[in-house]
Amino acid sequence: MRKLPFRLAMTLLGLLCAFSAVQAGRPMTTITQLTADWQRAKEYTKEYLDVMSEDGVNYKPTPEIRSFAEQMLHLTAANYNFGAMVSGKPNPMQGKKLEEMSELKTKAALTKAVMDSYDFMIDAVKGMSDAQLAENVKMGQREMTRELALAKAFEHQTHHRGQCTIYIRMKGIKPPNEKLF
Repeated sequence: MRKLPFRLAMTLLGLLCAFSAVQAGRPMTTITQLTADWQRAKEYTKEYLDVMSEDGVNYKPTPEIRSFAEQMLHLTAANYNFGAMVSGKPNPMQGKKLEEMSELKTKAALTKAVMDSYDFMIDAVKGMSDAQLAENVKMGQREMTRELALAKAFEHQTHHRGQCTIYIRMKGIKPPNEKLF
């Protein structure tokens, strides 16, 4: 009688492991959700670009760190790199050092460049199927699923947009409210 609870627990554990193994091969999210998340990120980033003053675009809190524009252009380059990697489409900015391009340092040109990178990323996501999210891609020496690569891309753009919050505050401007949904 004492072995019955143990056997029941082991059976449940076995079923849970089997279910987990089946789920492990499936993406945790969908193209529809990823598209919505990237669209929201684009809109949120646009709010950051809109709120920063023209004279603040090239502002850098200290000489050794990126300016606001360079932060945004770094984010932009990564959007293109990740988008090309996950979609297999050519990176239209391959070989260009966006952060160093003086023609992208005005508010209008910067905004266009950043928004174009989000459009590229959104198109890359929309061009995939849910099943493709589980496929592996190489990122340098690393191999990961397309879904994980997109998660890393999302984390990267969020990080650099977040850094821009300080720049905006240092210019005496209230940053946009968080946009989780």
